[in-house]
Amino acid sequence: MTTFKEISLKPSFVQSFIPLSVPEIRGNEWKYIKECLDTNWVSSVGPFVNRFERIMAHYVGAKYAVATVNGTAALHVALLVAGIQPNDEVLVPSLSFIAPANAIRYVGAWPVFMDAECEYWQMDPEKTREFLEKECHWNNGALYNKTTKRRVKAILPVHILGHPCDMDPILEVVRKYKLAIIEDATESLGAKYKGRRLGSIGGITCFSFNGNKIITTGGGGMIVTDNKKWAERAKYLTTQAKDDPVESVHNEVGFNYRLTNIQAAMGCAQMEQLDNHVATKRQIASDYKEALREVPGVAPMREAPWAFSTYWMYTVLINEKEYGMEARALLKLLRERQIETRPLWQPLHRSKAHKASLVYRVETANILHKDTLSLPCSVGLKKPEIERVIDVIKLGEGIP
Repeated sequence: MTTFKEISLKPSFVQSFIPLSVPEIRGNEWKYIKECLDTNWVSSVGPFVNRFERIMAHYVGAKYAVATVNGTAALHVALLVAGIQPNDEVLVPSLSFIAPANAIRYVGAWPVFMDAECEYWQMDPEKTREFLEKECHWNNGALYNKTTKRRVKAILPVHILGHPCDMDPILEVVRKYKLAIIEDATESLGAKYKGRRLGSIGGITCFSFNGNKIITTGGGGMIVTDNKKWAERAKYLTTQAKDDPVESVHNEVGFNYRLTNIQAAMGCAQMEQLDNHVATKRQIASDYKEALREVPGVAPMREAPWAFSTYWMYTVLINEKEYGMEARALLKLLRERQIETRPLWQPLHRSKAHKASLVYRVETANILHKDTLSLPCSVGLKKPEIERVIDVIKLGEGIP
């Protein structure tokens, strides 16, 4: 590694930029997309769409998959097919990207924000159970929120940063209270919970293939489920609810949510690389963890003994007293050194967009938002780049 003196004297403008997370294109993407162009199958139908769906279903261990234009569209449709109605409530973690909360509002339902647990930063199953037991009551075969009087219909766990939520206790309360479960695994394709891949655990699961995800189609999303009726309805709704495509008859309001053949072609090529991408992400995480052992006040993200994490976005927790600098100050220092990092999302219960929604005992999510920082972790990240990130982190702490 470079020394403290060398890095402190090196002007930042001569250093190459290290992005947070960018796509890795190194397989059959060009070949498959060229096939789309050569055959004129470029729009929202074509052989690669069907192929991508089959590959995804097989990979996660689900019977059916329905491709969508993005992960948010997948969540929107999944909520609809799971029977979420206007004025229902859906429990969702506050520490998440905003998409699941927005999708709940798209269907006219209301998010109820749950806290993150402090060990692995996922949706807190104990507080979720506590809310259902203490703040809700059973009436006429349904669960109702005592405060809002609205029906509690579903739980939407979000598997953030490549790590699964602890699903068994969540599934236990789902069964006890006869709730629907819609999983958001948009950040965690390839992750496993107790040996099972996400997408094969709950009733319906959504994935995203945005540009910074572990595989990408540029945009794109996917719904997976073992429920044939749900899969058929999802496909129906995502293709404008066509009841007679020849006569253009539509008996319901549908959505233009179908993935294009070009994007699906890229997805097929990316899926061929997925296991390699996961292995690389895990190696990057291991390299960071080993190097950060000697840096006081910087705690790497952890992997539960029951989990297999993809480490999609490698994130550390900064203890300002021990490290000597707060997370946002470290972000600024890294930015000055041409290294891109970012904090976790503003907790959703603090978002003006969702100020009318209920929040239950959210504490840990606020701490994680304030004190965490995601470090560069692209699949193509090189060892010298990791070392450079570590050097700047040590510079901030003052380790020579």
